[in-house]
Amino acid sequence: MSTDPQQDWQHWHEQREAAVASSYGPLSLTGTHWLADFPEGRIPAVPGEWREDGDEVVLTAGAEDGLTVDGKPFAGTVRLTADHGPIHESRVESAGRRLVVLRREGLWAVRDFDPGSEARSAFRGIEATPYDERWVVPGVFRPYAETRSVRVENADGRERGLGLSGELVFELHGGEHVLQVAVEDDGTLWAVFADATSGRDSYRFRFLRPEAPASDGSVTVDFNRALLPPCAFADHFICPFPPPGNTLDTAVAAGERRLNPA
Repeated sequence: MSTDPQQDWQHWHEQREAAVASSYGPLSLTGTHWLADFPEGRIPAVPGEWREDGDEVVLTAGAEDGLTVDGKPFAGTVRLTADHGPIHESRVESAGRRLVVLRREGLWAVRDFDPGSEARSAFRGIEATPYDERWVVPGVFRPYAETRSVRVENADGRERGLGLSGELVFELHGGEHVLQVAVEDDGTLWAVFADATSGRDSYRFRFLRPEAPASDGSVTVDFNRALLPPCAFADHFICPFPPPGNTLDTAVAAGERRLNPA
């Protein structure tokens, strides 16, 4: 990183747009198919027969289905678990499309990532506010004694649990604000938040991913790097809405705001 925060932000923004527009970025998701909705095992437009069996998914396919598993042409039956790596490393592929096995709260789904998606072809970049140092403020992370789970609506209309590990406290526009946050495996924080611009001058909610707090709980809060959630790029993501208390009563006119019009 350079010593110029403006240059660092510009580099971050360019990398972010490149990642979004990549072959298996969020714009390429064309479907999230819950296996419970297809008890016969046949998903329209997805080759093969997919059935859930306890802690695994059983995929059965013939040579005519044109699937590959682990990079090799596949015919027969294979037992699959949830994919956790990068999309392009998913075990199942269909003519360049990646079929990703997903599990949420005990339910199984197959996600279809297609580099030829209409959304990817139509992408014209992310509308983001230029870097402004006034949106970088000191904060303090206050962990809960134990992780909490709250039920929140998701972008697909279903309620799911959202794990929360503590509170991020900071001052902005002369007032103290608090966001409930999760702690990721690498120690960084993750907040789902809305503000006075949400649904009007920016997408209906956004993500914030501060770096890991110092040992004393201090952490830098940089709203220049507020992120659009995956569901801003494709309707088939199941992003959680902000939990109660995570709608700020001030305008955060910073960071990623929405997609540029096609």
